[in-house]
Amino acid sequence: MSSIWPFTPRGTGALVLGVAAFIAAGELGLVELVYFGVLLVAAVLTSLISLYVAQRTDSVERALHPDVVAVGREAEVTVRVGARSALPTATGLWHDALPVGLAGSAEGVFPALASGLRGAERTVDLSYRVRGTSRGIHAIGPLSVRVLDPFGLVRRNTVLGDRTRVVVAPEVVELPSLRIASGESGGMRHMTNERLGQGSDNLTPRTYVPGDSMRRIHWRASAHHDSLMVRQEEQESTPEATVMLDRSATRWDPLATAAPGADPGFEVAVSACVSAMARLVRDGFAVDVADSDGVLLADPIAGGDLVEVDHAVADFASLRARNGDTLPRLPHLFVGAMTGPLVLIVGRFDPADADALASVAHHTSAAILLAVDPRADALERATAHGWHAARVGEGEVADAWAQAAETEAGRVLR
Repeated sequence: MSSIWPFTPRGTGALVLGVAAFIAAGELGLVELVYFGVLLVAAVLTSLISLYVAQRTDSVERALHPDVVAVGREAEVTVRVGARSALPTATGLWHDALPVGLAGSAEGVFPALASGLRGAERTVDLSYRVRGTSRGIHAIGPLSVRVLDPFGLVRRNTVLGDRTRVVVAPEVVELPSLRIASGESGGMRHMTNERLGQGSDNLTPRTYVPGDSMRRIHWRASAHHDSLMVRQEEQESTPEATVMLDRSATRWDPLATAAPGADPGFEVAVSACVSAMARLVRDGFAVDVADSDGVLLADPIAGGDLVEVDHAVADFASLRARNGDTLPRLPHLFVGAMTGPLVLIVGRFDPADADALASVAHHTSAAILLAVDPRADALERATAHGWHAARVGEGEVADAWAQAAETEAGRVLR
């Protein structure tokens, strides 16, 4: 039966029976049938008024916990509905529309509303769980509620509220630590001391100012001057790492430029990018995440700052491939420079690309290459040029990273 028709089968039967009673009363001359018909029609109309006039919904609010859903992770959605009803209503059914990027059972029983003669609002809380299936920025809603009157004669289908924006971030895979020289020296704990004299006694102290690290206090000079003094020439440094994701549209499926989550290969690359970023930050590296032309894809993240990692991962929800091919220009970014670990994630990777990037590996303390679509002997050539390369596919991010980490460990040990 069409959803436009407001009457249930029971209500439709009552209307048909009431009309039949009027007809039979005229044909048979039975006044009692008229009363019967009036009773049935009145009952149906009263039920209709109780739903479409006496009840209304004023507000619909949604909340997600956590507020950002990662691909493969779950979140709880709470829907708070504010409803008013002068007459009691029976239980009904509700359904919340889910986008393609979320999966779950967003439906259930809408509770009955008691009579509120003064029109007081009653809050109804609904909840369900969703799982992220596709990266992007999606919208939940609207909420549909089907309510019956207490006699089950009339139903009301109502579409409530607006849509709620939901951010589905890329999947962050737990990766093992890279066993490389700077990481083994303590990551964020690694410090370099630049001293003008020989030994700590020859350091030039200065007066302590708020913000100076307590580790730089020169206790002997402080005792001599009767105030806190710090070593002026001692400087602390944090090892840096770079994660690069090549977004060149020519190296991905055309769907990668259309919408987030459309190209499975590009989704693997984005997941590998944020996973490597999270791993390096946990290991104490200050991490820059950039495109292959050097344009930053996120704000620089300090070593150990996991809160900023979560923010950066959420920013990658809307990342797409872009027109052009910037990978061949990558070597120009490293001319005359020596950097910390470099993790490069690419799509299509040809043998010519491996030869073009040969010089980059010698300007980093560790050059890690993860290719989604390597061609011919491209990975072998990259390895010969000093890269620690591996193919990465769907569900293989951790394995590819571990392979690169083990290879790097072997090179360091040698």
